[in-house]
Amino acid sequence: MSFENNNFENYTDKNYYNQIQQIGLQISKIGLWDWNTITNKVFYSENSIKILGYKGHEFDNKPEEWDKHVHPDDQNIYFETFDRHINGELESYESVYRILCKDGQYKWVLDKGKVIERDKNSKPLRIVGTHIDITKQKHTENLLKNNLHIIANQNKRLHNFTHIVSHNLKNHVFNLEDLLNFYEESTDVNEKKELFSHLKSISKSLNGTMADLDNIISIRSKSNFEELFKNVNLFQCVEAITESLKLDRFKSQVSLENRIDKNTMLFTNSSYIESIFHNLISNGIKYSKQVSNSQVIITSKETEKDIKIIVSDNGIGIDLEKFKDQLFKMYRTFHGTQREDSRGVGLYITKTQVEALNGSIEVESKLAIGTTFTVTFDKTKKPSN
Repeated sequence: MSFENNNFENYTDKNYYNQIQQIGLQISKIGLWDWNTITNKVFYSENSIKILGYKGHEFDNKPEEWDKHVHPDDQNIYFETFDRHINGELESYESVYRILCKDGQYKWVLDKGKVIERDKNSKPLRIVGTHIDITKQKHTENLLKNNLHIIANQNKRLHNFTHIVSHNLKNHVFNLEDLLNFYEESTDVNEKKELFSHLKSISKSLNGTMADLDNIISIRSKSNFEELFKNVNLFQCVEAITESLKLDRFKSQVSLENRIDKNTMLFTNSSYIESIFHNLISNGIKYSKQVSNSQVIITSKETEKDIKIIVSDNGIGIDLEKFKDQLFKMYRTFHGTQREDSRGVGLYITKTQVEALNGSIEVESKLAIGTTFTVTFDKTKKPSN
């Protein structure tokens, strides 16, 4: 195969070569800058000025003109990198930063440069470089980072899903077993009727939990995660949980007060909010002093910005000085193994679900006095997946 380029000799002509360079820069949309430090003037090519949305006559040819358009948060690294090249620490200059455009928006720019002439004292006389608009690439990069974040969170939830299933189902199974034992031992017809009513209630709750778990495991993206959201009446939610924990309260001699306003609504994932309430309330029952004045109180405070849910008990308390950093970790227990179902899963699940709803959870506790959990949901934020 033969190749013939009749114009090859034209590349030896300086004017022709410069023309080809200019065409190449225009096609690639690469901007060119050339700084003469003696005159302190910079030549900015048409492509460089176009990145900012200006025309040639609108943009001063002083280096300070470009500098002042660099985003304030990016200026330190911008100047530092340039100075390191000027001082000979770097062979060339390269920086990525945001630049303010004429329309008030910021674009991302890849800026490269190199000193091509110095005096006898190594002071730079001439520096040339290029500007490339990488806004689209940055947008794609941010989308990829966001997707990776979503995938990481999904994997984290899936990794711990078996523990969540076990924990939620075990609560209902324990209640069913206890009720069945009481039912078998009872000889009173009226008592059996009442126990049967409780069995039906637990069965209904168990079916609801299974449905909720199916919903949770079906979450694959932010969009269908939000599709599971609905307006939840917090008072009614607590009432349903109170009923499902009736036997536990009776055995532990714990009274439960639902002080949430009957009209308090929260647009949220019902599966998660029910699990959060259940874990916090059952914790208050489980770690009560098991005396007649034991109590768990649930209240709420609502503002235009957020809703706070407060679950307080007067139980045995937690030594926060000793356990504060471990409180919400998997398989951490703080009261020994004498308490039933002390597997260290509930608070971990609770914190995971609260954070999935863009909420926060705080705890105050004193040994032998009691514990207060405060869950805050920002009504102005959307949930994270």
